[in-house]
Amino acid sequence: MASRKTGIIIGVAAAGVAAAALAGGGVRWAPSSALALNHSLPLTRVSNATIFSPPPGAPLSFADIFERVSPAVVSIEVTSHTDPRAARRLVIPGLPFAVPGPDGQGGDDGDDDGGKGAKTQSSGSGFFITGDGYIVTNNHVVENAEDIKVTLKGGKEMPAKIVGRDEATDLAVLKVAGTGYPFVDFENSAKPRVGDWVIAVGNPFGLDGTATAGIVSAYGRDIGDSFVDFIQIDAPINRGNSGGPTFDIYGRVIGVNSAIFSPSGGSVGIGFAIPADVADTITKQLIAGGKITRGYLGATIQNVTPDIAESLGVPGKKGALVAQLVPNGPAQRGGVQGGDVIVELNGHDVGSSTELTRMVAMSHAGDPLRVTLLRGGKLMTLNVRSGVRPSETQLASNDNGSQDGAGDAPGVDHSAHPSVLGMTFGSTDDAALHNRLGLPADIKGAAVLSVKGSSDAKEKGLQAGDVVVRAGDRSVREPADIPAAVADARHAGRSSILLGVWRDGRTTFVAVKLEG
Repeated sequence: MASRKTGIIIGVAAAGVAAAALAGGGVRWAPSSALALNHSLPLTRVSNATIFSPPPGAPLSFADIFERVSPAVVSIEVTSHTDPRAARRLVIPGLPFAVPGPDGQGGDDGDDDGGKGAKTQSSGSGFFITGDGYIVTNNHVVENAEDIKVTLKGGKEMPAKIVGRDEATDLAVLKVAGTGYPFVDFENSAKPRVGDWVIAVGNPFGLDGTATAGIVSAYGRDIGDSFVDFIQIDAPINRGNSGGPTFDIYGRVIGVNSAIFSPSGGSVGIGFAIPADVADTITKQLIAGGKITRGYLGATIQNVTPDIAESLGVPGKKGALVAQLVPNGPAQRGGVQGGDVIVELNGHDVGSSTELTRMVAMSHAGDPLRVTLLRGGKLMTLNVRSGVRPSETQLASNDNGSQDGAGDAPGVDHSAHPSVLGMTFGSTDDAALHNRLGLPADIKGAAVLSVKGSSDAKEKGLQAGDVVVRAGDRSVREPADIPAAVADARHAGRSSILLGVWRDGRTTFVAVKLEG
């Protein structure tokens, strides 16, 4: 029901290009400054060589910056155990670079350690943010760690422990014993502009202390993380750089390298860093308390697409559509219903589902949330009390995922069931059908028995075994409710109808075009 993207978002981070120097033909770069910034040198003639100044803002070299900041950057080696069934799948999107074993599939030493799975080693990057041993890295580098070893510049190795992790922003803080470590600072205010130089330092493919340079390509990139607007950079980023810093030309940390976009798993010049202001806030909270708490609405939400907006008769495509409610969660207790479109929270416009998630997350448990929503074409305001957001692992465990289905529901006489929108429907009250489709006992609605290949429903991803639980403004209890809702949509002059579709434990809304 969701479109597939080409390319892969992989939890990794940056490495590899040096600034190019021009030489030959009697032309050379002026050596007057390591960083010729924000000024222009006059054209002069020295002996027989003509010296040109670089354009304003173009560094002659990143060497001085690297020498100043690289002592604060560390390599992180993690030992963990994997599920034996996953031993052949160690290098996968979302994991740090896995050290190849004898078979090239990871650091398997052949010992399942009492059934815990193969022992594996993986590497990432990190950096000191205080002189007394606090280190920032990515959560995905250390989340399954049983043993963590940090290697400082110069080769000194030290054990490290996890102070705190935040899955939602992919940040973690480690601690090593001792004081007097070189450290770097987050830059929260003077952000580089798009097009400004940046430098990434880290541990790509286990190659310690690697520097790469590039520019800020964009801000505000959404790569599926609800709590981070990523910085896009073009400095090469590869596996093993996860958790390493990206610096501006003054040696200030402007981001924590976290992911790449790549169809192959290697760098194609599109990397993503967690902005410094987010990293600074989260890491300070982790150091202070070891965990992050966020507000919680208790609803599955999705964006209002143009098709969905048209099916609801709503101008524009702003807001967040409530697809499903957590039983007895804050939203349900406050009167929110599936199919509502939330357009404001505490007086602030809601532009998307991600925006709503972030706004709610800023609240604390018990805080009042004034929710303005659209229901049945009318605006209304409800008062909801924020809850505490579960961990990302807990939320994921409640999501059974989706499974692709094909063809018709087996053993069903479709001629005996109503057909509309290119689909035939059966009643979930039919015990035999209910059991045949393997539906939970509490699911009520119209079960999809077949989908016509040429229909818009098929194009939108509906399939046999789905259950339509809502159509337009109606809750669906039986198949006859769907033709009635279609008639209402036609009478209102709409060209599509919004269907709430239950599949594998989750409800998603899909706008389906009216036939004819």
